[in-house]
Amino acid sequence: MARYINPFTDWGFKHIFGQEITKDLLISFLNDLFEGEFCIASLEFKNNEHIGLTEDARKVIFDIYCTTNEGRHLIIEMQNRMQEHFIDRALYYSSRAIITQGQKGEWDYELMPVYTICFLNFEDAHLKERKFRTDLVLADRDTGQAVTDHLRIVYLTLPLFTKKEHECNNDFERWIYVLKNMNVFERMPFMAKNAVFRKLTEISDITALSKEEHEKYDESIKILRDNYATFKFAIKEGHDKGRAEGRAEGRAEGRAEGRAEGRAEGRAEGRAEGQTKEKKQIAQNMLKEGMAVSLICKMTGLDEQEILKLKDE
Repeated sequence: MARYINPFTDWGFKHIFGQEITKDLLISFLNDLFEGEFCIASLEFKNNEHIGLTEDARKVIFDIYCTTNEGRHLIIEMQNRMQEHFIDRALYYSSRAIITQGQKGEWDYELMPVYTICFLNFEDAHLKERKFRTDLVLADRDTGQAVTDHLRIVYLTLPLFTKKEHECNNDFERWIYVLKNMNVFERMPFMAKNAVFRKLTEISDITALSKEEHEKYDESIKILRDNYATFKFAIKEGHDKGRAEGRAEGRAEGRAEGRAEGRAEGRAEGRAEGQTKEKKQIAQNMLKEGMAVSLICKMTGLDEQEILKLKDE
């Protein structure tokens, strides 16, 4: 049985970073993330539910939303599943935090910076560079010079962080190593290097959870596992259906020809068509799971037009 909670669950993530009693953990992580740029002395948690601009507008839900003592707005999210428009989603969330700063009456458009930090427990094909940390800013296209610091999105692609314990050279790397591997630790590393990891040990110890906390955590683990199982089944279903249809059509065409050459051609064509159908079925299932078209192209070998046609169907 795991000793520490899984931070990739919704409840586990908020238990570590989204409580008043763990606020110092979040401050420590953010200061390590933005080391050398600014230092957060304190922060205030905000309602993570933003109401739309009109009465019928949909509500926007953030994982963790807070403001710092200097007035910076921070949105912190953990995402386990791929989505086709994930980058647009992060931009939308960031934009909402900007828009809600508007004031009635006379106002000179002065804004406070909005930072969105996204933990990705998968690789997003839209991020062309395969690197762990990606920082997006509003910058001049030719010079790369940032125009403003009022909108920034940071993607942390956890599968691309491959350092081992002894290779972590600073507290930010230690944070990422711990978060990525915490649910399989027998002991928490780095406790001698920084007191924040001692507190993290206390907060995340499963045996220290109350009965109510344990029930909420168990439910979040169930949701995480169900989502993973659904994704795996979608892939398997596409493979199985494609193979079955290919074999059936190949045999039918081969018998109809009545000659050895016909049977050979029928089987070959059937296999080829079956493979194509298998790929299309996989693509359809991946579309249902919200995966990016570019990633589906890469995994199935189908071209973008074929996948877009499947999407329209």
